[in-house]
Amino acid sequence: MLQIKDALVSLDLIEQFFCCDLDKCLGECCIEGDAGAPITGAEYEKLKEILPAIKDRLLPSALAQIERQGVGYVDEEGDLVTQIVDGRNCVFTTYGPGGKCLCAIEGAYRDGIIDWRKPASCYLYPVRLTRYPTFTAVNYHKWKICRCAEVLGRAKGTRLYQFLEGPLTEVFGKEWYDELKEACEAYLEEYGQTNS
Repeated sequence: MLQIKDALVSLDLIEQFFCCDLDKCLGECCIEGDAGAPITGAEYEKLKEILPAIKDRLLPSALAQIERQGVGYVDEEGDLVTQIVDGRNCVFTTYGPGGKCLCAIEGAYRDGIIDWRKPASCYLYPVRLTRYPTFTAVNYHKWKICRCAEVLGRAKGTRLYQFLEGPLTEVFGKEWYDELKEACEAYLEEYGQTNS
């Protein structure tokens, strides 16, 4: 475990190779699981705010679900998450060529329609944050559907902390990420090029 300011970072971020391979996984993380993506109260409000701008990108069944039950809900574990449809799909999932899952929120962001990329839990995936009163735990959420990302990451020599440079910087700040990067490089130099 590394301590970077008030965050405890799993060594998986250093030791694990990772690079999303959307052509192989087809964005399965957006449609698998028993709940939606974790969101904060502020993100819940942001989702409501941007909804009018992205409505036309959503599947009819997803839009109907949002109109019935809202953009999010509290799951069985007491976490606030995005609404799901058909028992699995995040309501903000769309489909591209070849059945590839895409995020309607990120698509609108990339097209310059909205100024928000997507919830932090999605942008940071496969890293999950758990906030405690005195620190934040930063952990790798290992999931079999991401096996192809581990294979591609190893082929490219890209470690998880490198792959998530943009999201980690956005969430924690450049100074924090620079400190993490320095700690990761020092760890690899001391303990060798660990292969997970």
